[in-house]
Amino acid sequence: MSRILIVDDDEPLLRALRINLTARGYQVDTAGTATAGLISAGNHRPDLVIVDLGLPDLDGIEVVKGLRAWSDVPIVVLSARHSEPAKVAALDAGADDYVTKPFGVDEFLARIRAALRRGAPPATATATVVRTDAFVLDLTAKRATLPTGDVHLTPTEWHLLEVLARTPGTLVEHRRLLREVWGPRYETETNYLRVHFANLRRKLEPDPANPRHLLTHPGLGYRLEL
Repeated sequence: MSRILIVDDDEPLLRALRINLTARGYQVDTAGTATAGLISAGNHRPDLVIVDLGLPDLDGIEVVKGLRAWSDVPIVVLSARHSEPAKVAALDAGADDYVTKPFGVDEFLARIRAALRRGAPPATATATVVRTDAFVLDLTAKRATLPTGDVHLTPTEWHLLEVLARTPGTLVEHRRLLREVWGPRYETETNYLRVHFANLRRKLEPDPANPRHLLTHPGLGYRLEL
């Protein structure tokens, strides 16, 4: 049973989500403030966190940053803010997905399932290792390593990297990346890719401004060069 934490001060929405998720077999914790949400996450270690941006004590972005300081738990932001800068800020802070209110329940549940899959442990024990001169990827352990040690990646960052690592040296188109990581409804959300690949370069490339391994083909897609 996956445990989901919802951080939102909208009581009717919390109640509706709790009923829908519990009916589908999820264990649900709720919090009405950013502070309560961070405390709950530390005490109960959820498998997924859903965070509203408009919280009464802190902006939800601070919850995302607070969680990312110590956890790679999948995070889905839920917000009434529809602007692209708001979405980019949330993704840049470490969120894995962004859902705008109002939303369809079926689509939201599909996003939850996708986020949980990205955060799930590997299903096999067969080791597959991809090496560059800057970092090493262990595809079974879902671990990226620099010469200085392991690199903390979010589930979505890892999933993107994993898709490229399956066929190193080969261009992977925007649509394929978006479809594999977020699902077929996200094939036009290229801003998701821009933000997450910028974060990956900051974490893995010796010179993020002049990447040698995580390469962009403008208008087409991305490539992992070994």
